[in-house]
Amino acid sequence: MTEPNTEYLSPAQRAELEAELVELEGPRRKAATEAIKHAREFGDLAENFEYHAAKNEQGLLERRIHLLRERLRHAVTVEHETDEHVGVGSIVEIADDDGETMEVEISAVGGVAPGSPLGSALMGATIGDVVDVAAPSGSWKARVLAIRRTG
Repeated sequence: MTEPNTEYLSPAQRAELEAELVELEGPRRKAATEAIKHAREFGDLAENFEYHAAKNEQGLLERRIHLLRERLRHAVTVEHETDEHVGVGSIVEIADDDGETMEVEISAVGGVAPGSPLGSALMGATIGDVVDVAAPSGSWKARVLAIRRTG
């Protein structure tokens, strides 16, 4: 079995995942159990659509709980005290070779992953640095224009 990838999270990102897990394991799990209990009251389980739908929802919920637990178990929380260097949780404004600018968030959750070609190139960079991005479609340079932190 392969070892899961380490996921780098800012404290805010970890807190968001932990809050989702608490919601799923508490109120959402209780609601799923109640839905199954209520559906059983309709009688014959073989032809009981409500029962099968509730059991399916419970399965999806339990799968999401499992995935969140695994992500959190293998995640590394990275804290940065300043906006001087790009790290997990940074929002970085960059300019490419043609002067086109874009803003990217270094994040394993909904952003540019730290291990991706762009993320790897930007990690540790400071304002004014020009980094080489070794992308599958070809290498390009990016200049760091600004760095700020997410929540």
